[in-house]
Amino acid sequence: MPVLHNLVSNEELRARMLAETEPRTTVSFYKYFHIADPKAFRDALYRTFTALKVFGRVYVAHEGINAQISVPASRYEEMKAQLYAFDPALDNLRMNVALDDDGKSFWVLRLKVRDRIVADGIADETFDASQVGTYLQAAEVNALLDDPNAVFVDMRNHYEYEVGHFDKAMEIPADTFRDQLPMAVEMLQEHKDKKIVMYCTGGIRCEKASAWMLHNGFDDVAHIEGGIIEYARRAREQGLPVRFKGKNFVFDERMGERISDDVLAHCHQCGTPCDTHVNCKNDGCHLLFIQCPSCAEKFQHCCSPICMEELALPPEEQRARRAGRENGNKIFNKSRGLLNVTMAIPAPEEK
Repeated sequence: MPVLHNLVSNEELRARMLAETEPRTTVSFYKYFHIADPKAFRDALYRTFTALKVFGRVYVAHEGINAQISVPASRYEEMKAQLYAFDPALDNLRMNVALDDDGKSFWVLRLKVRDRIVADGIADETFDASQVGTYLQAAEVNALLDDPNAVFVDMRNHYEYEVGHFDKAMEIPADTFRDQLPMAVEMLQEHKDKKIVMYCTGGIRCEKASAWMLHNGFDDVAHIEGGIIEYARRAREQGLPVRFKGKNFVFDERMGERISDDVLAHCHQCGTPCDTHVNCKNDGCHLLFIQCPSCAEKFQHCCSPICMEELALPPEEQRARRAGRENGNKIFNKSRGLLNVTMAIPAPEEK
């Protein structure tokens, strides 16, 4: 039986990726469908993707698959063909090809079995995730943006919304998708007579959210097919105005795709206009936050003086300080200051 996980260190794998000369294509896809044996599905797909030199992050569950990957450009069509043939449910699966891609988005393949492909916290056994809202194409999205009877709802987290969104889109102020779902139902009660338009990065969250809204008594619910990525691509191809402003946050090394020149966010340290997400350089923190070049130099790529101080310590003392440290939310939140959230460990919620 071949080894079905990585044996090489992250540092070496990253160095190998950066040394590659052939360009790579970054692509995301998902599909809600029943997988009887996720472990067997995962192992077979791991062999297929490894042979094609695919890197990325893939989640498999009984409810389907969710993937963000990169593949050598010369093997992209081969990858699609093999994926389409892998399971009948994946035939002609929509691929969301990255808009702003340097091919350096991933350097390792991580393929995991999970309870859900998107953590939603839903315990209602009567909920059917396949009963989704209406799919919207780019031209329909633009028309509805000018419709006073349509309410656009951003089903992403604050740090995603902060750097880019549609004008007047409603933000659901929660740190996780599982917390957003019940909050969205509550916040939208006063808009039940309007058309609810949900959107997210690539479609996976807003598609499930549309099903949840229908399940909770909303009648007129739609979502943008393929999310922001597909909307921007199709609008450009069709010569339509791209109405999304700013950056589309993505969950890989790039941390964002530039959609428009608008800079909507501000540096979390000095307040200057900026929409560049970084992780704190201190290994005991790695907080995700927005930092301008000036503050990056001033704080030595750290989020706070506390992290600067810890980063300057000998490695042994840094490790001693980190030992037993309580983990927390590792993402800067508008309701908390940098010093209050630093020293927290978990990575950004992966979608």
